[in-house]
Amino acid sequence: MDYEKAIEPVTVFKTKSAKLIKRACESGQPIIITQNGKATAVIQDIGTFQRQRKALLLLKFLARGDRELREGKGVSHQKALRHFENQLRKLQK
Repeated sequence: MDYEKAIEPVTVFKTKSAKLIKRACESGQPIIITQNGKATAVIQDIGTFQRQRKALLLLKFLARGDRELREGKGVSHQKALRHFENQLRKLQK
């Protein structure tokens, strides 16, 4: 990503917000808004935002699972497989 092209001052956002939103939606790239020379906000299309949130949630679950395994709280693959097979059978009834 070319961050130089993705940075816009807040004054541009105030006067051309619709164009910036359209640019973010079409490119799939975020636009960084600056205020007083510092990055303060990001404009991002909703699809990319939702994909990132799902990815972060998945990473959170993976980290939790990894921590639980290190703490000895995990179950064997066979036990997990039996559990899910039992749950599937219940759903099919």
